[in-house]
Amino acid sequence: MSEPLADVPLGWPVVSSVDVHRDDWVVSVRKDTIHRPGHPEDTFGRLVVDDPGAVVILAIDQDDRVVVLRQYRHAAQQRLVELPAGKLDKPGEDPLVAAQRELREEAALAADDWVHLMTTWASPGITSETHAIFVARGLHDVPRDFDLHHEEIDMTLERVPRADLVEAVLDGRVADAPLVIALLAFEALSGAGRL
Repeated sequence: MSEPLADVPLGWPVVSSVDVHRDDWVVSVRKDTIHRPGHPEDTFGRLVVDDPGAVVILAIDQDDRVVVLRQYRHAAQQRLVELPAGKLDKPGEDPLVAAQRELREEAALAADDWVHLMTTWASPGITSETHAIFVARGLHDVPRDFDLHHEEIDMTLERVPRADLVEAVLDGRVADAPLVIALLAFEALSGAGRL
């Protein structure tokens, strides 16, 4: 009998672990020396970006428009079209609570209806970061209780027709991975009657 098609939790033995970078920010870098189970002589190093994860919000209004942000991202050297999102930087915080907070902080919005769409690994070959993706509907304006800083100061907010956003993704004009995953998963699940 073949194994079910599913990811399986598994940890290979760690021989040593050394911090490469750690400060007061939530993200750090370490180097682990590991070996394959049953092969202690076969050791090798792996860099790991420790990251508490993030939440991503696909907020859709009553006119089938998606709330998007345009924000400069230094590592990409681009001003990207993104969805509201943020770090799970409060220890033990429920991802839904974090998503509600981030929608309020970044978009000055609240939502009446929330659905957890999926949780994905951002780039498991290098980081422990996950993205808990939510769909938010029944949007309404609320006061922003957060001061924007750094790149967020230049961030802009708009609502775009969902069909236009899908077209921009499929044409390659919008390439932020969390947005692409959230939008296409929503389209697939909606089309299959699962949302």
